[in-house]
Amino acid sequence: MRRGVGAVLRAARLLVVASLAGSALTACLPSSPGTSLMPEQRPQILPAAYHPPSAESAELRNYYRVLQQDLLTRGLLRTDGGGPETPYDAKDLAENFEAIAFYNEYAGRSGSGATGGLSRWSGPVKLVADFGPSVPESQRLRDQGVLNAYAARLSRLTGHTIATAPKRGNFHVIFASADDRAYVAEKVRDLLPNLSANDLQLFVNPPRTHYCFVLAGGPQNAPFDYIRGVALIRAEHPDLVRDSCVHEEVAQGLGLLNDTPRARPSIFNDDDEFAYLTSHDELLLKMLYDPRLRTGMSAEEARPLIHILAREAMGQPL
Repeated sequence: MRRGVGAVLRAARLLVVASLAGSALTACLPSSPGTSLMPEQRPQILPAAYHPPSAESAELRNYYRVLQQDLLTRGLLRTDGGGPETPYDAKDLAENFEAIAFYNEYAGRSGSGATGGLSRWSGPVKLVADFGPSVPESQRLRDQGVLNAYAARLSRLTGHTIATAPKRGNFHVIFASADDRAYVAEKVRDLLPNLSANDLQLFVNPPRTHYCFVLAGGPQNAPFDYIRGVALIRAEHPDLVRDSCVHEEVAQGLGLLNDTPRARPSIFNDDDEFAYLTSHDELLLKMLYDPRLRTGMSAEEARPLIHILAREAMGQPL
């Protein structure tokens, strides 16, 4: 994993996805079918008046601004979604789907990287944007608009119900700065009351190499059937990196957990070539929510279907 100004964003993000989703989440979700999916939300904390950012937050804002510029200078964080120079075929798509949907390089303790089964949401996904008190109103409006548009796009792609909601959702995307630690701690405790103290600290005080991350999963008796997600995105990021975080963290929270160096054009790749969901990634999500696949099925069970779905997606004969 590379770090510093030239750091790879997705490598840093994936580390936290894996360390949380594999164990902590299943311990904090309700296992009883009669249990409400979400606890009561407390009123959102709003600032009484504008306060300038702390020295820490200002330094992080500058750090991430320089980081984004460095990546752009090197031709990374592309927003075009891929082109003739990034070809892929049905075989590539099938192999990449299996690697991204069924494996995670940090998953488990056996070193196999297998997640155990296909993960996705069976019920509607209701995305809620939560903003820390330090986030300016103009940035809130912009980021809410980005999340609204992305949710609509994901719903069209997958055929699954995915939409934003003003409150009482089941997938919360928290935009917060270093000055919002108290807000983040209260919000995450409210959403995930059984989260361990160590995992809570990853939300409250993440290392600056962790740019954004997501935790998503299901109850102990159905861990692959997702019912809740929580993502954290640093408010100090410049617009493009915040948008990139929204694209990848929400997509990962829908069940595409892994990165693979083979995937191109893709955001599920450690090279940061692309900032936004690509044409390749759209097909991965479409395949993930195809009703012919079954939540919890193993890679071995799914492999014959994956190749059929990939050929269909690419318009190639079966």
